[in-house]
Amino acid sequence: MKVSIVYASTTGNTEQLANAAADGAKAAGREVSLITADAADAAEVLASDLILLGSPAMGAEQLEDSMESFFSGIEGSLGGKKVGLFGSYDWGGGQFIEDWEGRVTAAGAALAGTVKAQLAPDESALEEIKKLAAS
Repeated sequence: MKVSIVYASTTGNTEQLANAAADGAKAAGREVSLITADAADAAEVLASDLILLGSPAMGAEQLEDSMESFFSGIEGSLGGKKVGLFGSYDWGGGQFIEDWEGRVTAAGAALAGTVKAQLAPDESALEEIKKLAAS
């Protein structure tokens, strides 16, 4: 089973979640691709059994620019795909994740789960993302 973990990170918090996801997937015996949104290949990501996408909240609870660009490019091809979301936020309660969930499900993907952390991820968030990546 192949897991693609695509993320954007500005302060390192979302990158911590991405690395924990990779650890969880590898521990479950999955083939893992861990890559930043600005370097990800859409075709390779879409060929995965599980796609995990991560972004920090920016501005008024929006995806980081490189993730928004990558996600917009694959959004129309997510029908039938298994997708999980993760990210970090500072203010606003992480509403960007709920908004992103709506876009994923509207695209026809099966939402595998979400993990969000306020600022740096705590042990609970790190364990949650490991479990999601192993699903």
